Amino acid sequence: MRCLVVADLHYALPQFDWLVAAADHFDAVVFAGDALDLASIVDIRAQIVVVKTYLALLAAKTRVMICSGNHDLEERSAEGEKIAAWIGTVRELGIAADGDDLLIGETLFSICPWWDGPLVKAAIQRQLDAAAGLPAARWIWVHHAPPANSPVSWGGKRFFGDTELEGFIAHHRPAMVISGHVHQSPFIKDGSWFDRVGETWVFNTGRQPGRPPTYIVIDTDAEQAFWLAAGQAEWIDLASPLQRPAQPVTVAPEWLRAVDRIPDPFLARPAAAAG
Repeated sequence: MRCLVVADLHYALPQFDWLVAAADHFDAVVFAGDALDLASIVDIRAQIVVVKTYLALLAAKTRVMICSGNHDLEERSAEGEKIAAWIGTVRELGIAADGDDLLIGETLFSICPWWDGPLVKAAIQRQLDAAAGLPAARWIWVHHAPPANSPVSWGGKRFFGDTELEGFIAHHRPAMVISGHVHQSPFIKDGSWFDRVGETWVFNTGRQPGRPPTYIVIDTDAEQAFWLAAGQAEWIDLASPLQRPAQPVTVAPEWLRAVDRIPDPFLARPAAAAG
């Protein structure tokens, strides 16, 4: 299975355009939170309508799963905790979302919400405790915030990860945790797009402006993970112990050659005739 992983698109529509165009080449798209942008001048309700349209296009092409991030929280629950109520509505599109466990082949994905208080945090713990008993050869979590005290959550001066997630990982020992949230981690000294916490591989896509977004591709059959950013292409061997630095991609797989050929619709438009 080959999974395309993105996070932190923050309502960047050219990046959503690229994602829809690339989806054909992957068995699943994993969106690790922050589809919306609370700082945008576009009303959050309008953003939700547009993002759900893109998600429907994605779901027509491949399996899709999405967790909420801190920028996706548009309501408060009856108990006063911030929640992304709209995320649950994407299930009508056939998309797995917060609180769901999705089995694809022999791989179980647990999609966890962003927690703003003790009730949602407790719900995540219950979800993971229950999913731990499900039969699967490989268990992957989708959780917007990466674990604390790891290079994938290093912001340059301190760690911005989730300390509770550290405990969940230590207790359940999943195969992988897919995250985003700390935009700069893969690009700065002492940061990274990958790490290992015990036996668990942890990932953070990072964020760049423009098109395409930064993205990770996880190939469970080949046991490889790739990270692609502007001018950068790296990979690691998931069957080997943690090694740094990652290896440069010297021979591009066919899927990478294919997505590199996705045209920019803006640049592909014919120039207007001179008047």
